[in-house]
Amino acid sequence: MKPFRKHVAIAIDGGGIRGAICASALREMEKELGRPAPSIFRLNVGTSTGSIISAALAAGLTARKICDLYIQLGNEVFSPSWRSTLWPMTGYRYPQEPLEAALREYLRDVKMGALWARRPERRTDLVITAFDLVRNRTIFIKPYKEKYADWSVIQAVLASCTVPTYFPVVEGRYVDGGVGAYANPCYVAAYETRLLDWEPRETTLISLGTGRDPHDVEPGEPERYKAWDWIWPVLGAFLSSAADQQVRLVSDFFPEIDFRRFQVDLETVIPMDDPAAMPRLIEYGRQLWDKMRRDETDPEMEVIAKGPARPKGD
Repeated sequence: MKPFRKHVAIAIDGGGIRGAICASALREMEKELGRPAPSIFRLNVGTSTGSIISAALAAGLTARKICDLYIQLGNEVFSPSWRSTLWPMTGYRYPQEPLEAALREYLRDVKMGALWARRPERRTDLVITAFDLVRNRTIFIKPYKEKYADWSVIQAVLASCTVPTYFPVVEGRYVDGGVGAYANPCYVAAYETRLLDWEPRETTLISLGTGRDPHDVEPGEPERYKAWDWIWPVLGAFLSSAADQQVRLVSDFFPEIDFRRFQVDLETVIPMDDPAAMPRLIEYGRQLWDKMRRDETDPEMEVIAKGPARPKGD
């Protein structure tokens, strides 16, 4: 792997329990480099499940501990019940309490502002995205913003993790940051480096995806879609296009940053609430680390960033 530059940031996508892929990859990175992940990343940005990992890194948890957290989340948070079966009548599949309890066990009651109040050499920036339904806009929860300084890190993570229909709305207004345009928050991270006055030539930005679903639509099949058949293809297209857009924005507006986007292709679709998939997710994480170690960036990144050929002299 190419050496990191002076400043290193990480941005982690949403994806529910599939965040275990990123946690597993970071655990392998720790083993290889012989350094705890929190000592590497001074800027941590995340959406939804990515906010769990980013917040844990900012709080000083090793990637090994974060993997343990995901195993606990799978066993306790996504446990099937009558609610998960009858959710169309109850409004959501899983109660918030098990998720909050697991986060509290690992993150304690750290305040957002406390991350910024540390000595400059130990100061960690954390950006968590959430969507405010009352204001109808994405919010960016940061430790140096006065209005968020008294928020607990757990409160910020819960706001970002509340996938609609999966968990109850937080404080009557906040839901998953991926509801907006930032399921992939790499552009948010790149822009934050500017606010931190990081020199682009001295900055590395690592962007981790939580697995790309396989393409299983045959040519001609969409012609036979009924009205309800369009729900998942349209939703998938929206999320995929928004994620690709963030990569394009970083490539276009921050060309001097050492930007590395890594992603793995899933053999089958893995739902965001399937704890039985944990062994496969851990293995996908090892595959993701292997790509990171070889600097094998996401091929989609090259397609997006590459413009049309121009005649010489233009």
